[in-house]
Amino acid sequence: MVDLTVGQYELVYNAFSFTIAAMGAATLFLWLNRSSVAVPYRAAVTVSGLVTAIALYHYLRISVSWTGSFTVVNDTITSSGVKFNDAYRYVDWLLTVPLLLVELILVMRLSREETISKCVRLGSLAALMVILGYPGEISQNSGTRWLWWGLAMIPFLVIVFDLFVGLKKSIDLQPANARGLVNGARWLTVVSWFFYPVVFIFPMIGLTGGAALTAVQVGYTISDIVAKAVLGVLIFAIAVRKGQNENYVESNLAAV
Repeated sequence: MVDLTVGQYELVYNAFSFTIAAMGAATLFLWLNRSSVAVPYRAAVTVSGLVTAIALYHYLRISVSWTGSFTVVNDTITSSGVKFNDAYRYVDWLLTVPLLLVELILVMRLSREETISKCVRLGSLAALMVILGYPGEISQNSGTRWLWWGLAMIPFLVIVFDLFVGLKKSIDLQPANARGLVNGARWLTVVSWFFYPVVFIFPMIGLTGGAALTAVQVGYTISDIVAKAVLGVLIFAIAVRKGQNENYVESNLAAV
């Protein structure tokens, strides 16, 4: 039984509740407004909505598992005897983390060959990163956690390198009025992703018991909102901006 206070329990519960609302709202916004973007970018918006829909489902499962693991009576919290299942989070990441990179590639509208190549490469690296992180997440041994954290950081750093070096030329070729948004999406992806390995090491740098559990759950939750819901809205904005730009060019060509 983790030494968890009622305040910590409620903080995590409220964080889950807020995330469910955020993911649900983002999913509805993206899918209901999909038809308002140009056809070439609808796939990116669809994938963005799929990411938040998957996250919505898993946060519902995580929230149910959290409330089922503890019993609160008269400001006292006790274990219900049912273990909190945090594996839902990793199942979610295994599906959504590769898709986050796919939606960024799709909205850039690269050549077919480059799109397939980068989606397969970055998506595979993202899945490998999540798989390598899970054994460390469930371990209570600090040395084991550090080992798997280090292994998971290898594909993570390769992804970061690809985002900043491998995609630089492609971003430079984006329309001038959308280039800043695309670059912002790249930065948002990298910065939000950097929070995950930081949150992972909270229990290894002094946090223990309920404080560690609360910090990890809330930390991952905040990162998920930014990396999925906020990025999804930004992907939509890029799709709208690029579609407007292409319509403008096509209109001028038709006039000529």
